[in-house]
Amino acid sequence: MYFRHKSSPLNEAFIERPFQGVEPESAKFIFVGLDANYDQNIENSPIFPRVLEYLKNGAMFWKQHKVHHPFLLPEYKGDGRRYHKTFADIGFTPEDAEDISFVELLHLPTYGRSRLDTTDLDAAHLQRLNNVILHGRAQFIFIPGGVGRLMKESGFFSWMPQDPMAEEGPLKVWFRTGRQTVYWHYHFSVYGSFEREKQRQLGAIAALKQ
Repeated sequence: MYFRHKSSPLNEAFIERPFQGVEPESAKFIFVGLDANYDQNIENSPIFPRVLEYLKNGAMFWKQHKVHHPFLLPEYKGDGRRYHKTFADIGFTPEDAEDISFVELLHLPTYGRSRLDTTDLDAAHLQRLNNVILHGRAQFIFIPGGVGRLMKESGFFSWMPQDPMAEEGPLKVWFRTGRQTVYWHYHFSVYGSFEREKQRQLGAIAALKQ
């Protein structure tokens, strides 16, 4: 179950580009999430024009504004900032903008608290994501545990195991070919007792871009 966002401009942006950053087919790093969640009243926020600018061309936005997402702009005080602040801690720069894509399992923008199940998902969108992972340019794909479980339940990702494989270092591995590695990691929004391990994972992701 989810609440589809009521903003027409936001929905139109996702219909045209159901991802954030660069097209996932051309990305080197892909970060997979559940849904793109926005404040219910995001249209009233001073950053809303920047949100639409970002959704139209995420790489250009990053290069122009020096932050990868509008939620990191100083005038924004709403929800969603923790996730993107954590991502920024990895150390990607505007020079990396053409290599990074964010793709959610749900192809539409939401508000409120979502509890997604497989009936919420769009088959064509999942097929595209599966093809991107197996045949796209990406070398490194990052999928948190909850996202991986829903991917497994959907039946569209036959390569997805029940559990990731532990390896040396803080990142586990869902799947690997000769060219791609699909990593398990903690969701960027977790904190508290998970914080120390999450920080180790951020360092491991940073090491991959060198």
